[in-house]
Amino acid sequence: MHLLHNAVCVGGPILFLLLFVSPSPLCCSSWWGGVQMGPPDPILGVSEAFKRDTSPKKMNLGVGAYRDDHGKPFVLDCVRKAEALIASKQLDKEYLAIGGLGDFTKSCAQLALGADSEVLKSGRNITVQTISGTGSLCIGANFLSRFHSASRDVYLPKPSWGNHTPIFRDAGMQLKAYRYYDPSTCGFDFNGALDDISKMPEKSVIMLHACAHNPTGVDPKPEQWKEIADLVKKRDLLVFFDMAYQGFASGDIDRDAWAVRHFIEQGHKIVLSQSFAKNMGLYGERVGGFTVVCNDAEEAKRVESQLKILIRPMYSNPPMNGARIAATILNTPDLYKIWLEEVHGMANRIIKMREQLAANLKNEGSTLDWQHVIDQIGMFCFTGLKPEQVERLTKEFSVYMTKDGRISMAGVTSSNVGYLAHGIHAVTK
Repeated sequence: MHLLHNAVCVGGPILFLLLFVSPSPLCCSSWWGGVQMGPPDPILGVSEAFKRDTSPKKMNLGVGAYRDDHGKPFVLDCVRKAEALIASKQLDKEYLAIGGLGDFTKSCAQLALGADSEVLKSGRNITVQTISGTGSLCIGANFLSRFHSASRDVYLPKPSWGNHTPIFRDAGMQLKAYRYYDPSTCGFDFNGALDDISKMPEKSVIMLHACAHNPTGVDPKPEQWKEIADLVKKRDLLVFFDMAYQGFASGDIDRDAWAVRHFIEQGHKIVLSQSFAKNMGLYGERVGGFTVVCNDAEEAKRVESQLKILIRPMYSNPPMNGARIAATILNTPDLYKIWLEEVHGMANRIIKMREQLAANLKNEGSTLDWQHVIDQIGMFCFTGLKPEQVERLTKEFSVYMTKDGRISMAGVTSSNVGYLAHGIHAVTK
């Protein structure tokens, strides 16, 4: 008020106008004027369009989260029981260690590598708790960027999970690709993959999906895995396994971890990302693990020290609640038994929906071969639909999916599988 009074008295009305009408350009400029609008997330965009649709028959086949046969989110009984058990103990909320909850990380590694794993017995692995699978991949990518000095090339299967690319790119790695999916068969391009792997420079990193390949649902057979393992060893490549669906793919946790264990048995020093979002339904709890298999226990200690140094400035330490739930299930025999039954049940429902979709397409009169719908595995199915067919399916039948024809089988139920088959047949005949 003192300044305003002086302005009016000394300069009169003219000076008053100069002070208030002509502010410094720095005051009015935006710090973020150069920030451009980013493209919408392709999957979340599907969900937004689905929400706006008023059709009573609308289907959202974009989101990768399990639903029961009524289309509702599903919380496992073993999770509810574990939560009650944890609550009864009235535990504190102190920070976890940088590497996470010890009971969880030990069980996490054991689930992936097997209880009788030589790696675990010899102590030559380090496993840290991460913020689900995405966080695990981020820790892994940054660890490689800092310490895998022999090569910055990371080879992803074509196609791969969409988030793999920005995760490795933002960590400073160089993205490459190898053939994986064959659109002509809707299956695995085994010969193409072998040919591309045989040409990868030594010391490169190769990303492999342990089971239930996302987004195609196409997995190598055991004999094919063996050939891949032999060739990867011959080329001296570092294997990065992404295992987001152990148990959820086939319903058998050991079968789904077979490739990981085989590579280790063949002498590969792998790195591994795990997620408990799908197989325990702990989506929002963000529970995951990152494992490095080392030469010996001493090397594992050094790697552990550097992983902690990486994690500390990112988020200091991981969240507690989801890790406690997972650890309680994995370490309580009764709950572990219930979990195995429930994860088998979820996988079987997905398999059943695949079979019903193929059967309904046949009943609709489709003369196309839909065997790939049954042969693919896990939550996602690459239908083989072309973008224009996907567009028709959305416009005419209110069935929402990504433009590449990928559908989440979790969104298919006994009550809507017939409608889905009818729509697919209408746009493909």
